[in-house]
Order: sequence, then structure tokens, then C-alpha cells
Amino acid sequence: MLLDDQALHVSSVVANNAMNRERQLSGVNSYAKVLGFDPVESLAGTDRSWLDLCCGSGRALIQAAALLDVATLVGVDLVDAFAPGDGPELIAAPVETWTPDRTFDLITCVHGLHYVGDKLGLLVRILKWLKPGGRFVADLDLTSIRMAGGRPAGRRLTTLLRAAGAEYDARRHRISCTGPRELALPYVYLGADDRAGPNYTGQPAVHSYYR
Repeated sequence: MLLDDQALHVSSVVANNAMNRERQLSGVNSYAKVLGFDPVESLAGTDRSWLDLCCGSGRALIQAAALLDVATLVGVDLVDAFAPGDGPELIAAPVETWTPDRTFDLITCVHGLHYVGDKLGLLVRILKWLKPGGRFVADLDLTSIRMAGGRPAGRRLTTLLRAAGAEYDARRHRISCTGPRELALPYVYLGADDRAGPNYTGQPAVHSYYR
């Protein structure tokens, strides 16, 4: 049986996942390592902004705040388990329904999409939140996006994403985009399966179903 968002949010796979809880800004278990670039370096300049979705404890944002003179840092996570610290605005809310009141220079989602139900719906919304020239980077396992019969959405979805201006690195399981985009996808979300088992990270993940 497929789960709606309300049921998915209390699933042990989603509510209790620890994928991002202790991730640091730099080092071995860090944003810089996963993303392939240093977020702070990418924010060099005046009054830059970073939105981190599924931010876990928010440690990376707190550490970034100590290094940046002027920046707007916002983190959103389903679970209110934020680390103590000053600087960023940390918000406990479902990323599927939360909406910012501004646009951003950098938007990241490190391993968070693995636990989101309507992954494609969230991507459509995220790409509208970028400033001109802004950068979006997230981990995304396209095999977790399934059609009603169970098969992965496959090459058609990859083609549609690239046609809209997004880039997908299949080897790194990474989606990225520069600048705001209007992403129109011909899929209707049906629900999520939290019994999909481990994905490429070795951790249990969620499959998202569409027609």
C-alpha cells in the first residue's frame, strides 16, 4: 500500500533517519565532500543566501554562519533536532509543503530527497526558488522514481529534466541546475513506499510512485 505524506512522515524510515544528523560543513563526513564543492566559497560576496533542505541538525549552516560576514542561511527539516548555535534560521516543517518568502543563491539537499514522497513535485518548486545565476545541487536516485506498474521512470524522465535545463550525473546520483526554471513534468504523484529497502547509500529509502 502506498503512503500519503502524513503517513510517510511518521514512518520509521523517514522520521528516524539519521543520514544528515551529524554532517559537518567540511571534512570527511561533510557537505563539501558530498556536494563536490565548498558551500562557503560559493557564497563569497555581499548578502548571499543559502537554503538547505532536509538539513538535519543544521550543523553545516551553523558552521557556515561563523565564516560568513553577511549571509542569509535557512535550514528546513521534518524533525526538530537542531544543534545549538547562532546564525541560521532553522525551521521544522515538511519540505513538501514549506515555501520560502525569498529566493536564494544556493539551494542544497544532501541525501534528503531519498526520504521525500513527491520528489518530482518538490523539484518543480525548488527550481523556482533560485535567484538568477543561483545554484541548486541535490542527491537524487532516479531509480527511486517509479511508475504505477513498478518500473523506474527511466530515460524519459532524465530527458525531460535535461530539456528543462537541469543536469543529472548518473554516476554520482546528483541533480543540479543554475538559475530559476519552470519545470513541467507529465507525472501525477500516487504515493510513496517506505519498504523499498536500501538504495545506493546502503540506507533504507523511499520509492515515489507516479502515473
